[in-house]
Amino acid sequence: MGTDAHRAAAAELGPIAVGVITVSDSRTPDDDTNGHWLHERIPAAGAVVSGYRVVRDEPDEVRAAVDALVEDARIVVVNGGTGVSRRDTTYDTLAGMLEKTLPGFGELFRMLSWEQVGSAAMLSRATAGTYHGAVVVSVPGSPKAVALAWEKLIEPELAHLAWELGR
Repeated sequence: MGTDAHRAAAAELGPIAVGVITVSDSRTPDDDTNGHWLHERIPAAGAVVSGYRVVRDEPDEVRAAVDALVEDARIVVVNGGTGVSRRDTTYDTLAGMLEKTLPGFGELFRMLSWEQVGSAAMLSRATAGTYHGAVVVSVPGSPKAVALAWEKLIEPELAHLAWELGR
């Protein structure tokens, strides 16, 4: 069965539940630009937002948010905390949680980011993998990075990712 057949089979699953987590020490649900943007784009893709959290870049808060959202979501999009500064702990937290990693996601994200930000793309620790029956995708917190990840990588494979989980 090829990729197109997988996508066709996936379309029969119905709306895919997507959770959204914004990791930020300064954002709130009121001013979370990325969260608002994803709340528009997810339904436009035929999916549903099944949960939403804004948490500080603290490992316990990130872990608790992911644990809560994977209960109802097939895909969880985490944005923020993927850099190399002292406060960026999202990647480290998720790396210890993911059961199966999808290294191609981070590789493709950085390749596509190169076109936007040049060599600074190497600073991104975007990652993805499975966790408790869901796919968790982690991207930088800049609006351009979130849009790039959603439009070029996540949305085109949304149904396919969800379908692969259930095989």
